[in-house]
Amino acid sequence: MEGAKKEVQRKSIEERQQMDELSRIRHSCAHVLATAVLRIWPDAKLDIGPPTEEGFYYDFDLEHRFTPDDFEKIEAEMKKIVKENQVFEFSEMSREEAKSHYEKEEQPYKLERIDDIPEDEKITFFRNGEFFDLCAGPHVPRTGNVKAFKLLRLAAAYYRGNEKNPQLQRIYGTAFKNKTQLNEWLEMREEAAKRDHRKIGREQGLFTLSPMVGQGLVLWMPKGGIVRTELQNFMQGELMARGYSPVFTPHIGSIELYKTSGHFPFYKDSQYPTLQAEENEEYLLKPMNCPHHIQIYAAEKRSYRELPVRLAEFGTVYRYEQSGELSGMTRVRGLTQDDAHIFCTQEQVEAEVRDTVDLTLKTLRSLGLEDYRVQVSLRDPDGDKYTGDPANWDQAEATLKRVADEMGIVHEAVQGEAAFYGPKLDFMVKDCLGREWQLGTVQLDYNLPERFGLEFVGADNAGHQPVMIHRAPFGSFERFMGILIEHFAGNFPLWLAPEQVRVLPITEHQNEYAENILGQLKSAGIRCGADLSGDKIGGKIRNAELAKTHTMFVVGKKEVENGAVAIRVHGQGDQGVAPIAEAIAGIASKITERSL
Repeated sequence: MEGAKKEVQRKSIEERQQMDELSRIRHSCAHVLATAVLRIWPDAKLDIGPPTEEGFYYDFDLEHRFTPDDFEKIEAEMKKIVKENQVFEFSEMSREEAKSHYEKEEQPYKLERIDDIPEDEKITFFRNGEFFDLCAGPHVPRTGNVKAFKLLRLAAAYYRGNEKNPQLQRIYGTAFKNKTQLNEWLEMREEAAKRDHRKIGREQGLFTLSPMVGQGLVLWMPKGGIVRTELQNFMQGELMARGYSPVFTPHIGSIELYKTSGHFPFYKDSQYPTLQAEENEEYLLKPMNCPHHIQIYAAEKRSYRELPVRLAEFGTVYRYEQSGELSGMTRVRGLTQDDAHIFCTQEQVEAEVRDTVDLTLKTLRSLGLEDYRVQVSLRDPDGDKYTGDPANWDQAEATLKRVADEMGIVHEAVQGEAAFYGPKLDFMVKDCLGREWQLGTVQLDYNLPERFGLEFVGADNAGHQPVMIHRAPFGSFERFMGILIEHFAGNFPLWLAPEQVRVLPITEHQNEYAENILGQLKSAGIRCGADLSGDKIGGKIRNAELAKTHTMFVVGKKEVENGAVAIRVHGQGDQGVAPIAEAIAGIASKITERSL
């Protein structure tokens, strides 16, 4: 295990070094972009141009409205700047000199950005050729080091992210060390576009978003509802087997509840405005389920003999995400978590954490999401966004690290990523395109039980404070569904497929036989349909493939004579002929086993 930890640490260091190098290239390319734009449109006003996870962007205020047609002209100018091999030169200025410079250049956004820099920090710049930019760096030595880049898309962005400020034009791009890496990334991006859950979700009738309902509020359509129900049934079965009790809580709560928990104000920026019910009575749309579950625990006197108490809810919560950050199902304002909270004694903590980790790993394995890393998300000792006794934090963090070690889970500790009330084990999952998503989470919490004064009566007949574990293997159904759609490209495994089997008679003479098979499938609890239209069999197969029906039973004259079906599987073609009973039993067995 120690060798595995060292190997993952080595790889982690190498990845960080590669990302640092890529970040320098992309940051430098953002400056090359700004240089090119100013050459073509000298009156452009500039804001910022940072590197991002997938590339870079730069924000401009310009009377000319950019369109994708401008990219060719801008990229041509960028190539000239790269060929000029301009040096990135570092310099410093006093605050007065910096302001004087940008006043002369008539760059108001840069002037305001100078005011963001603390008085005791240096004001630094980088120059390449004629372009001079307020910047802390770092950069590559010369523009010639920016060898492979591509402008990608346009977006509107409010200055400083505030919708009351001017709306700027943002140009996104990406850059890599060489053209081979760039082309590989562009190919992957093209494949990702084909798998886009928003596109597939619309085509397959899985979910929809309606402006009449509101931004970021998902409407699950019948086919999507089937997939969600199957996921929920899987999780419900695990919960019952592991001793969880189902609970249900309202969608709003008194603001006093969240003041006590600390979600208000610690979580204030992600919450909807308060709702005024009556004078001196305010409510919040529920941002988290945990304060409600705490009240269920507190509603009865608890004995150590009852613990652990495990309360589970598929609970819908609401987060006020900025409109520019919303994205299909993966970034929403209303989400349903497979949430649970465990109240236990100190002696039970490690066993309960182990079980929640085991459940999370089983969930990922069951869906073929086995490429993941585990992050131990810790507090920043110097941060001010955490509540509670540092000694409790130390104990909780040490426990999560120890459990991960003892379970042989390779992990990496990251400071500053903890929840405000406790550290976490976060499961960072890669999909089939190598994109990483934070899904399952296990959180260890000594602070909310203290804030609410929770107790249980111990063997000594005295009151003791329980420890609380928060866990959500899926994270949220919305994000998990969006990722599953893209991971499987809409081709769900048999147990999840909205339509598991479609019966396809070759001619109308086999329609009665097809309907008989349909009845047998329904009796076996298999989701099914039949195409009894007058289309030719090739068209019926094509329609079933487009609908991503998992399995097709094709029946013609021979199949009727032999009491059989010809089996086809979506994307895999002909699978041979089998007797009806055998074919149905095989399908039912795979569904029960949740085969992939």
